[in-house]
Amino acid sequence: MTISRAAITATGGYVPDKIVTNAEISAAVDTSDEWILARTGIRERRVLEPPAATSDMAVIAVQRLLEERGLSALEIDLIICATVSPDHVYPATANIIATKVGASNAWGYDIGAACAGFLFALWTGAKFVESGTHDKVIVVGADTMSRKTNPRDRETCILFGDGAGAVLLERDNRGYGLIDGIMKSNGSGQEFLYQKAGGSKYPSTEQNVKDGDHFVTQSGAVVFKHAVKGFTEVARQIMDRNGLGPGDLSFFIPHQANRRIIDSASSNLGLAPEQVLLNIDRYGNTTNASIPLCIWENADNFEPGQNIILASFGGGFSWGGIYLSWASDGARLEELSL
Repeated sequence: MTISRAAITATGGYVPDKIVTNAEISAAVDTSDEWILARTGIRERRVLEPPAATSDMAVIAVQRLLEERGLSALEIDLIICATVSPDHVYPATANIIATKVGASNAWGYDIGAACAGFLFALWTGAKFVESGTHDKVIVVGADTMSRKTNPRDRETCILFGDGAGAVLLERDNRGYGLIDGIMKSNGSGQEFLYQKAGGSKYPSTEQNVKDGDHFVTQSGAVVFKHAVKGFTEVARQIMDRNGLGPGDLSFFIPHQANRRIIDSASSNLGLAPEQVLLNIDRYGNTTNASIPLCIWENADNFEPGQNIILASFGGGFSWGGIYLSWASDGARLEELSL
């Protein structure tokens, strides 16, 4: 019996040109390159300069994806954008992306689930493909967190960077593709990692802007503990119910939140360093972009049938994991319907 699944068949990514080093941050707040590197694994991050916005980064990522696959934007059925830094509250950034790339036959919407948003969007997009209603779905993860970070808050200003990544989902009839996923959320964690102002509960006012309430706020120690637990549990559950041991995984692609979180979770899962893909040292925490950027940068080294687990944890709290069997690169796509 042929198994039909949604598979990643092309990727694209973009990071801004401007690099902000730990030394530059250390000149503004009481920290140092050594302190930041030891606690986060971050050496530098990319920052998007105004007037460019989140959609501008996403457009480049999508254009690179379309070029890789040899597609016209008119062939795309749906664009889902995972972001917590949209161009506007509305319209959806996904719709702006579609217009800018010329995907006039696509509809789209945004998903906001903090750093877990890309996995939520990827799992959702896969269902549109698996149902047979959509042939080509683009899932974007893009954020401009530099505009939501208080440059005087040492807890957060050292962490975040800007970027965008995108993947194309199509049907694969060989048994490759997205095989399993677990998505979780728990709103009781909202006070430990959130943006207080800017929503309906605390609309933006002159006072809360002065107070910095429109910047991201986190309790680092609490988030660290929950993130390690969340990463580990979803990955282990997926591995157990699919009969996978550490040696069966080719790669583990975690959300690039903090190197110590990644190392703790990877150790708990019994994974070797070479199985864990990283970009946090160069880009920092790019929120929804971190996992698709990792996929984009490493896709040329993947082989069909390799087992990969993605895992993420974000504010709110929200977290999840996805198990996929890598399908192909564009050159092998002709085989997908055989």
